[in-house]
This record gives sequence, C-alpha cells and structure tokens, in this order.
Amino acid sequence: MSFRPSREPQATGNWQPATQRPYPVLIPHVCSIVPPYILRAIAENGDGQDRARALAALSMSASPRRERQALVQLAGVLVLAPRPKRRTVFDAEQRRVLPGRHARGEGQRRTHDDAVNEAYDAAGKTYDYFRRVHGRRSVDDRGLDIRSTVHFGEGFSNAHWDGRQLIYGDGDGKYFHRFTSSLDVVAHELAHGVTQYTAALGFSGQCGALAEHFSDVFGILVKQYWLGQTAAQSDWLIGASLLTKRVHGAAIRSMSAPGTAYDDPILGCDPQPAHLRDYVRTREDDRGVHINSGIPNRAFSRAATLLGGKAWETVGPIWYRALHELGPRARFQHCADATWRAAGELFGTGSAPQDAVRAAWKDVGIDVSAAVLDDGPRLPVRRRVRDVFDPPVAAAEVPFLT
Repeated sequence: MSFRPSREPQATGNWQPATQRPYPVLIPHVCSIVPPYILRAIAENGDGQDRARALAALSMSASPRRERQALVQLAGVLVLAPRPKRRTVFDAEQRRVLPGRHARGEGQRRTHDDAVNEAYDAAGKTYDYFRRVHGRRSVDDRGLDIRSTVHFGEGFSNAHWDGRQLIYGDGDGKYFHRFTSSLDVVAHELAHGVTQYTAALGFSGQCGALAEHFSDVFGILVKQYWLGQTAAQSDWLIGASLLTKRVHGAAIRSMSAPGTAYDDPILGCDPQPAHLRDYVRTREDDRGVHINSGIPNRAFSRAATLLGGKAWETVGPIWYRALHELGPRARFQHCADATWRAAGELFGTGSAPQDAVRAAWKDVGIDVSAAVLDDGPRLPVRRRVRDVFDPPVAAAEVPFLT
C-alpha cells in the first residue's frame, strides 16, 4: 500500500517552508555512532590491546567536545542563497588532526583510497536523498559544504558529527570495520547536522534521545531508499556492516526490536528498551541518549510497518515535518504529538498514516495528547529555534574521561 500527501502542506502556526526560513548559525556539538557504553565494555572485558584502543577512542571522542565547549555561542541569523552540492574529503593520516590533507573535492575523480571514496559517495547519497525526498539542500538547507575527514586516529572506533564536519575512524579491525563502509552510519551522522539546523535538540535525557532517534530514522531511510526496500524488506538495523564476524551481534542498534542488536562477551548486551515502562534512568551516556532512543525508534519502525510500502514516502515526510516543530527541550510526548499532527497535515485528518502513527506510539506506551487530538492550542515546545535557544550543556556521545 502506498500513500502520498493529498495536498501541499500548508504553513500553519509557526511552521515555514524551508525556502522562507532564515539560516541559523548554531552551536557545534559532537555526535558519534558508537555509544560510550560499548567502548567502556570493550575496555573492561577485552584484552590489553582492546583496552588501550577503547580508552583512546573515548579520549579522542572527547577532544572535539572540548573544542565545542570552548566555542559555545549563538552567532545570530544569516540569510544565504542556496548553493549546489559540494563535498570535500580530507585525510587525517591516522593522526588526530582536523581537517587533514585534502584528498578529494566535488567532481574530482575517484582515488585509490576506499575510505575517501566511501565517504564521498555516501555523503552524496545522503545529500541526494534529502534533496529528492524532502527538498532539502545539505544539512543546513543552503548547500553547506559536506566536509569529511577519514583515517582519524589510529584504529579509532567511532564516527562523529562535530557541528561542522564528519569524522571517521578506521575501526580497530577486531570488533569494528571502517566507519565509512556503512551508508546508514554516514547518513546518521549527517542527520545530526540536519537536526542542528532545525530543532536544535538538546543532548541530554529525552531531548538527546530524540536527537539520536531522528538520526537513526534518516539513517535507515537513506539505506532503504538506495536499496529500494519496503518497510517489510528492511532489516531495521543501524550499523549492520560495522561489526566484524568476531562479534556476536547483528548491529549497533535494532529499530524494530530494541535490545536485541547484540549480546557479546566483550561488547556487552544491548541495553535499549522498547517501551516507555522500561525507560532507563541513568547518569551515563548523557542520561541515556543512545539507550532510550530505542523507544521512539520502535514507534517509527512500527508506524512504517503498519503502513507498508516505502517508508520514505509515508512516515519519512511525517517525521521530517515534525522535526521542524520541535525545540531544544522536546520530550517523547512532544514528538508523538508533532508526528500525529504532521500526519494529519500531510495526509489528512483520520487518514491511515495518522492512525498508524497514533497506534505506533501507543505500542511503546505513549498516547497522543488529548489536547492535540481535540486540535487544541499548540505546545510551548513549538517555539522556533531562532526565538529561544538554550545551548546544550553536554554533547550527546562520549563524556570526558576522569
């Protein structure tokens, strides 16, 4: 079954089409794909070499955060003309330098370095997905140059969006392959940039879990789009190609079955809950941003499965529109309400997509607010980023080592 918007979405409330919104210059922040609890598990359970590499990954992951904290500022609002697709790939040559040596620019020939070509190609596929499906030009909707640095650090087992560019490690070769090899990982990191320039979600607790959730959403949608997969055909796995055969697991996260992605004596057991009743309250992982993202992830995959067909034609536009309605302090309830409202605006009140969205959130223990069902006043969370913006107190991914 395939659904398409019955009409062009109308600008309601504070929502504005992308072509009319000013360009916000927002705070840089570090967003990684491998959660800190996996790296800590490797350090605790692995051998001496594993521990050294895992601690180095945690330390290197913290370095961009220190830079981000030194640069915390709101630079104001600029209005810039859209620009065409631009990609630049740099090579850190196993050093901890940014951006590194220029390796490939837009339109230049392929190199003999697989990581350079993978970073270039995956960035292009992610850009093309957002352009074709959502009408968005790059992460900022104004054609921001997508800058990537490969071969960061020696055996670095992570990938980051630091607020300005992508950073990829080669993996340790023991538990992780190189991070440029996974399209959904690249799309996940670039989606952090999209969130940065739209909702500017905070990076702690539920708002941070939503930031991770939206990155997983677009990560899986980009993968499904380029594989031509329906919701039923998708594996709903994030980072399925990252783990080596040594690891007892399928991926870093499962969106359809949170908590089942891996169960390994070294990496540990996947801690993600699939229902709000199992929400994990912790001070680790920036109050569980990677852990509790399993709850909205399950809701998204459930909505897509209920509707069937191509998720980027149904729930994808719904979640993309809802993202623009959220703000720095958004919680799971706000996301449920915003996606239900977006489904009605795109496909019609009482439509199958709107019913599927409501049922999916109910399946994870969250009911759409009665005020929203009654078409009541919009929630305060809908304040635009350019009107009210609180800098996040911490980045999402890897905390300082003490």
